[in-house]
Amino acid sequence: MLDFTITEWIIAGLCGATVGFAKTGIPGSGILLPVLAALIIPARESTGFLLPMLVMGDIMAIAYWRRHVDWKKLIRLLPWAWAGVVTGFWGMNLISNNQLKIFIGVTVILLMGLSWVRNHYFSDDRVPNHLLFVAFMGVLAGATSMMANAAGPVMVIYLMAMKLSKEDFIGTSAWFFGIINLSKLPFSLGLDLIDTASFTTNIILLPTIAIGGIIGIYTVHRVTQKGFNRVVIILALLAALYLIVGQIVM
Repeated sequence: MLDFTITEWIIAGLCGATVGFAKTGIPGSGILLPVLAALIIPARESTGFLLPMLVMGDIMAIAYWRRHVDWKKLIRLLPWAWAGVVTGFWGMNLISNNQLKIFIGVTVILLMGLSWVRNHYFSDDRVPNHLLFVAFMGVLAGATSMMANAAGPVMVIYLMAMKLSKEDFIGTSAWFFGIINLSKLPFSLGLDLIDTASFTTNIILLPTIAIGGIIGIYTVHRVTQKGFNRVVIILALLAALYLIVGQIVM
């Protein structure tokens, strides 16, 4: 990776800026990451390439949004997410990357459809706190994060269902992914997905992550709650469609 061409370094820099923007600003905008990374790195290696970058973005987001977090909802989700990480680690040899992405996309669209029906046809406005819902979303988020760094749309659905403010949405998401991504590091190292070259490249790209993070913070402060909700839902839907159509076409 250290011998990237100038064009490849520019693309890698865009990856860094996208990570920063998605972590501190608009969750779901990370939909561009797999597309950009695929231009310069094979799919399997891109998982390890992006993980340290994601951790750096998580740390930046936590530092800024640390006071905006719903600990009750986060702590309730984490054990299930850790179970999902372990499941994803063992499942990497049982299911192909393409099959996983199609499954994620279909699941997210179904969940979005159920959420829309619930919001429009049922007057009950309570937050869905049933253990089965929390367990399913936690395991799904952990497994998809471990196997494909693709838990973003899953967490958008979960956090939207929790009816959080945009600040608490971003802060809770930052803490969740910060904890989960750190938990994934030993597994990724064990799979040889992270090496000295990929980590050094991530360090070099740190300024681009910071720039993206600053732009993200600036943007989210200028978006209304209603606008924020619409954007993250649209991006989650686009991500789900990309996961499905991209693999079918390929």
